[in-house]
Amino acid sequence: MNFTVGFKPLLGDAHSMDNLEKQLICPICLEMFSKPVVILPCQHNLCRKCANDVFQASNPLWQSRGSTTVSSGGRFRCPSCRHEVVLDRHGVYGLQRNLLVENIIDIYKQESSRPLHSKAEQHLMCEEHEEEKINIYCLSCEVPTCSLCKVFGAHKDCEVAPLPTIYKRQKSELSDGIAMLVAGNDRVQAVITQMEEVCQTIEDNSRRQKQLLNQRFESLCAVLEERKGELLQALAREQEEKLQRVRGLIRQYGDHLEASSKLVESAIQSMEEPQMALYLQQAKELINKVGAMSKVELAGRPEPGYESMEQFTVSVGHVAEMLRTIDFQPGASGEEEDEEVALDGDEGSAVPEEERPDGP
Repeated sequence: MNFTVGFKPLLGDAHSMDNLEKQLICPICLEMFSKPVVILPCQHNLCRKCANDVFQASNPLWQSRGSTTVSSGGRFRCPSCRHEVVLDRHGVYGLQRNLLVENIIDIYKQESSRPLHSKAEQHLMCEEHEEEKINIYCLSCEVPTCSLCKVFGAHKDCEVAPLPTIYKRQKSELSDGIAMLVAGNDRVQAVITQMEEVCQTIEDNSRRQKQLLNQRFESLCAVLEERKGELLQALAREQEEKLQRVRGLIRQYGDHLEASSKLVESAIQSMEEPQMALYLQQAKELINKVGAMSKVELAGRPEPGYESMEQFTVSVGHVAEMLRTIDFQPGASGEEEDEEVALDGDEGSAVPEEERPDGP
């Protein structure tokens, strides 16, 4: 059913009154605010009755105002901005009344009651019957229409009902739907809060596992450092033993060389003696000393390859390959892993005899 809007002559401020009325509509009941009007902390307004309905829907276990049991308050979300409103033990009766809005409503109703500004002069007019107002509702076609359309027009065989009746019914249905939607939004918000908590738990668990992972690898590094120190000490001991032996031989050969050089020098000086008798007195002793010196057997030199330290070569290829296979084990707990690392460390400290470096 098509229809147009027809207006009786009004004053120039009719549009302003319409805009004012839109600002005085409760977002719950979709009617003009009914006193008392309460103002929420987010600065939005609600009828106290509507605010109480939403509060009761969000807090079904909260005691009513007339109950003798002391309640601890509750909370609900503003239907306009979803801001959480926390109430004390007085419930919605503890919210501040917005006297300014109540005064504006009184003034608006007074102005609207004047015939010159009455909205009763604004009516939807039937397009087919231009002089007829839209005053009934076709239940079959689900559209508003006029009486002539029911008697003579397209809706003569349809079931109709008074327009105010359908208006109140559908407005009530919409108000109930809004209340259910607000309650549903609270449930959705609760789910969102739970999922945010899950995200926080995931972050906390990941942070803890990262710390444990760092501790595991630091333990492995400590074991490697300890073993490296042990092997370096063994290498240093072998080095010191070989150096002491060779340096001892060097000192022995040096002493022999020094004694031999002095004997040679003495023999040369004796040979330069011009007097034969004096020479012969010393010659026999020098000849014996030279003969003895030439027969002295020195300690053997180090065997070939004695300076080699290749026996201290360490093979880490298989260990590196094993380390590359380290991976996560979902079923293993941190304490079990600590025990395994400790056992591995104890076993690693007992190195078999055949794997230890040989001495000199």
